[in-house]
Amino acid sequence: MSDRPDISPDDSGLAAEYVLGLLPEAEARAFRDRLEAEPALRAEVLGWERRFAAMAEAEVEPVAAPSGVEAQLMGRLFREEPERRGAGLWRWLAGLAVAALAAIAVLVYTGVPDRGAEPDFAARIAAEDETLVLAAALDMETGRLAVLREAGDVAEGRAQELWLIAGEAAPVSLGLLSTDAETEIVVPADLRPLFAGAVLAVSDEPPTGSPTGAPTGDVLATGTVSEV
Repeated sequence: MSDRPDISPDDSGLAAEYVLGLLPEAEARAFRDRLEAEPALRAEVLGWERRFAAMAEAEVEPVAAPSGVEAQLMGRLFREEPERRGAGLWRWLAGLAVAALAAIAVLVYTGVPDRGAEPDFAARIAAEDETLVLAAALDMETGRLAVLREAGDVAEGRAQELWLIAGEAAPVSLGLLSTDAETEIVVPADLRPLFAGAVLAVSDEPPTGSPTGAPTGDVLATGTVSEV
């Protein structure tokens, strides 16, 4: 469940199911449309992506659950009641290894782990046909720009370069995107104030990036930066 006052429990559950790919196609399309217009919802999606990424990367040591916890947990997960929003998320959690039962119990009884500091700006960068989808979030204080790849790959022998376009100014390169799921870029202090209302774009470039300091290949995806 979200700790954001501007996100309802239902929307938080929707965001989690969207990140896990559990929404039916029609609901997923409607949710993507909302992401374009709702910065708070985009930030919630980023928060869930970070939580699940941390859970996937964590090394959970097998532990013995306290007496009675397993029975209580299974009773809460599978009790007979009408289908509720977020049930798909709990079904996914229930499929985790029994060795992580104690960790799951913490999630059930105390909520998800703290997501850490909220970003100041966020953007969803997507191709028109959704073949490339990225989520980006900027922390103004540190300049840390986290970019998560939700869909699409880098073409073999090519690179994807991220650009900041502020108003009518020429595009400024922020760096090359990793072929992995996550890229972290440190934005120089003089560029951070330009993010408000700017556009982030991804272009197809040679392996070492644009040789001219400007985009030279096709623009693969764009997204408007919004304040969180």
